[in-house]
Amino acid sequence: MRLVLGSGSPRRLELLAQLGLTPDVVRAPDINEDPVDAEKPRDYVRRMAREKALASECGADEIVLCADTTVAVGRRILGKPVDATEAEAFLRLMSGRRHKVITAIAVKIQSGVRVKDVVTDVKMKRLSDAEIAGYLATDDWRGKAGGYAIQGPASAFIPWISGSYSAVVGLPLAETANLLQSSGLEIWT
Repeated sequence: MRLVLGSGSPRRLELLAQLGLTPDVVRAPDINEDPVDAEKPRDYVRRMAREKALASECGADEIVLCADTTVAVGRRILGKPVDATEAEAFLRLMSGRRHKVITAIAVKIQSGVRVKDVVTDVKMKRLSDAEIAGYLATDDWRGKAGGYAIQGPASAFIPWISGSYSAVVGLPLAETANLLQSSGLEIWT
């Protein structure tokens, strides 16, 4: 079986490598990622992962892996900030609070698509104006759900998590390995 990664995320490539996997091909689907009115964060990421998988071609000898990650404060979805002003607003909203990072994975084979999601609770310390300004200056917020990456400089802002660290980075490894193996891809061989 050939593994197709339906994502352009370098973090997902790095995480797959931890499972000893290198995709045979990377085909990032181009879909509309806007939430629909009143959509809950968990429903949103599951829909995004499924839609990415459905938009991806899948040959008879291929397994397509797609994923989506979002940050949620209550029912509010914090996607990738469009600019530093929005990234700052996201950081101020999460400062001193808990939030959820939800990652959904979808595996597609010719017979269908299976989706699994993982929810991780994350606590962000109370941030000072200087910490926010300093972090924004790193540009690490660009292209990151919620405006931060737990594996980057923002790790200094996260005193604890409850759940899957790799899911917060962008791909829950235990669940991904199980879903890929149950779909016919051999891992660790």
